[in-house]
Amino acid sequence: MEKSLFERLGGTDGITQIVDDAIDAHMNNPQVSARFLPYREMPEQLALVKKHSVEFFSEGSGGPTKYSGKDMSIAHRGMNISPAEYMHVLDDILETLDKHKIDEGTKKDVLSILWSLKDMIIAQ
Repeated sequence: MEKSLFERLGGTDGITQIVDDAIDAHMNNPQVSARFLPYREMPEQLALVKKHSVEFFSEGSGGPTKYSGKDMSIAHRGMNISPAEYMHVLDDILETLDKHKIDEGTKKDVLSILWSLKDMIIAQ
């Protein structure tokens, strides 16, 4: 029997490490860092963003954790995220998956989920 996406991402621990590294990558990416660097001065908000990201990917990949955050459209309302920024974030996530030695099939599954969210996030 094939492993779930949740299992292939390393379960809660693996997803947590991926989220931490992806957010670090966003903070170091000059194309999107302005959106993420302010969280360094708001550690409680950063912890909440990470918590919601872990929950979102856990639930969305077949894990046991339920997402407790806002709907994607509501969470990104007023941010006016451009298509280019969205692509930079996706690139950071894919590079993070490479860093964690995630296989190509699993990366494609993650990309499919991220791509399905595009219209809920861009230009909201």
